[in-house]
Amino acid sequence: MNAHLHIHTAIRKGITYLKQSYYTPPFKVANITEDKQAGPLHLMLMCSSPGVLEGDDYQLKINVEENCHLHLHTQSYQRLFNMQKGARQRLEVNLQKGSSFVFIPHPAVPHKHAVFSTYNKIYLQGNNRLIWGELLTCGRKLNGEQFDFVKYHSITDVYLHGRLVIKENWLVQPGITNVHAIGQWEGYSHQASMIILDKPETIAEAYETINNYLQQQNDITFGISALPDAGIIVRILGHKAEQLFNCQQRIAALITTNNNNLVKHAN
Repeated sequence: MNAHLHIHTAIRKGITYLKQSYYTPPFKVANITEDKQAGPLHLMLMCSSPGVLEGDDYQLKINVEENCHLHLHTQSYQRLFNMQKGARQRLEVNLQKGSSFVFIPHPAVPHKHAVFSTYNKIYLQGNNRLIWGELLTCGRKLNGEQFDFVKYHSITDVYLHGRLVIKENWLVQPGITNVHAIGQWEGYSHQASMIILDKPETIAEAYETINNYLQQQNDITFGISALPDAGIIVRILGHKAEQLFNCQQRIAALITTNNNNLVKHAN
């Protein structure tokens, strides 16, 4: 199935609103903003399909106008079903000056023989906040499927003023690479990743806050690395999807609630 989604936000009197949206089945968008006067817009990305099927090709585009603040949520886990040739997703995000975008999707669950690739391109114009998450499970663990999928490949490129500043290339091929080896998953079954960009002062504080928070969690291993342009990347290994998903949501909340005023990025 070929499916398209387009979201375009704008701002009126300091409040972000959905200016335009276009989607084809199985996608749908719902406004779930609780406090209509708070400023940020919260949208729910819904999907009527049970999961990603053989041959699916998803094209998503999100435009966030100047000084807008968008939080995009997902409805449920993304199941990647049994495939022969695979499926793919392409997501493009354009953030104008002073805008922010928070996206912490539910975990991806690749079934046996799943083949999936996703390519994300994020364009920043400066003075932006970006909180971007991704979470991959080993598969249907309770059904005895652990790393029985063929390939999961996720590429995320982040551009600032047209210049590539971050490239994350996440490739998992259990049949080729020993996922349990040192430097890989090291015996864990779930892995979460976050890219966080903000003003330098916020990032410095966020590093300590996130580190202290994750040290209090049980049965996980994590690492936090500095990015070249006022940002950090967080990687978490664990055994429970819900635990890691909650960690990602909590980290996003710590950043957005502690500092709601965006300051210009270093150019």
